[in-house]
Amino acid sequence: MKDSGVEWLGEVPAHWEVRRTRYLLSEVDQRSTTGEETHLSMSQRLGLVPSDKVQKSLVSESYIGGKLCRHEDLVLNRLKAHLGVFALARQPGVISPDYSVFRRKCSLSMAYVERTLRSPACRGELGTRAKGIVEGFWRLYTDDFFDIRLPLPPLPEQTAIVRYLNHVDRQVRRFVQAKQKLIKLLEEEKQALIHRAVTRGLDPDVPMKDSGVEWLGEVPAHWEVVPLRRMISLITSGSRGWAKYYSDEGDLFIQSGNLGRSMGLIFNKVHRVEIPIGAEGERTLVARDDVLVCITGALTGNVVHVAEQLQPAFVNQHVALMRPSPDAVAPRFLSYALYSRYGQEQLESSQYGGTKQGLGLDDVRGVNVLLPSLVEQQEICEFLDESLAHLACYRSLARREIALLHEYRTRLIADVVTGKLDVRQAAAGLPEESADLLEEAEG
Repeated sequence: MKDSGVEWLGEVPAHWEVRRTRYLLSEVDQRSTTGEETHLSMSQRLGLVPSDKVQKSLVSESYIGGKLCRHEDLVLNRLKAHLGVFALARQPGVISPDYSVFRRKCSLSMAYVERTLRSPACRGELGTRAKGIVEGFWRLYTDDFFDIRLPLPPLPEQTAIVRYLNHVDRQVRRFVQAKQKLIKLLEEEKQALIHRAVTRGLDPDVPMKDSGVEWLGEVPAHWEVVPLRRMISLITSGSRGWAKYYSDEGDLFIQSGNLGRSMGLIFNKVHRVEIPIGAEGERTLVARDDVLVCITGALTGNVVHVAEQLQPAFVNQHVALMRPSPDAVAPRFLSYALYSRYGQEQLESSQYGGTKQGLGLDDVRGVNVLLPSLVEQQEICEFLDESLAHLACYRSLARREIALLHEYRTRLIADVVTGKLDVRQAAAGLPEESADLLEEAEG
């Protein structure tokens, strides 16, 4: 190994060169005069769209004057280069004139250059070279890009590195897809468990009766169908115009985004309000065992059971607050019922508006709930809490494994493209790559 003389690069193999980008690439600025070339979007340049689905553009003024690029030209977004928004062109075409196009000046693997530029340390270097702010982004000028020094192994080693990393990418992608499929199956199992428990109960031998709902089928004979209005003492939503009361030191102000998709509150983003004396709002103060439902926007139908007493907290106008009557329904059971497919179907069918989803308080009051005795409700809640906790552990483990694998892949790429790990022998032992596998690696 030898000192590269480049801070972000550190030591490199003694037989590698370190060369400035200006000696490897040249900027090209050839423009379309007809607009008839294939227009390449960013996803297409990144290989995220199969080549047989790339559409041929018609003659269009929007593409006239666009920049032409060849296969394996490096396309760079000057404003987002440090975020890795650049790629090799997978086919000839025309791109936005806002991007820069670079072409190899010597014999080298452009795929290796792309891999190196995408490594975290090099992206950090791209960020330090960027100057000025344009609409919230730093701009990377060509002279600054050309001043960056890159490690340059011999061409056969460049090819081996790309071959090896393509193989790693395929293995990681397959593992991640398998884990994502597992997460999806666990979510489906969760939904099925909840639906069965709140519409069938836990006793498989209990006498059944026709529910009168075609898709629901039979329900336990001793259960009642009760409208929600008969099992709550309060239903309300927050006051409008409270944004003027926002304060860093105020009480919690629960909005639709705080209602998670798993019946719990999430506070990744917190708003607070400091309500002046005499302001209307006491009715929207959240208490333990309240049930909250999102009633407007994309999260309409999300349900939360407030399982613990919060510090003073209020809901805004996008959230319905319900206070279950303890002698009628267990708050946790009501939450599960509304969260189930049976409850969600009713909420969805009641939504108003064309492009905007939304529920009125009367819509929520009118939701029917299949209601067993309080004792049975409690048994169902205990069963679901325990069962779903196990599923949540499996989901968390799968997500953690995905995160760890991405971390491993990032570290591996950094070590390989900078020569810390020699993969020539490993690459030589890999099977030949078919055209399909090569396209998959590029994707």
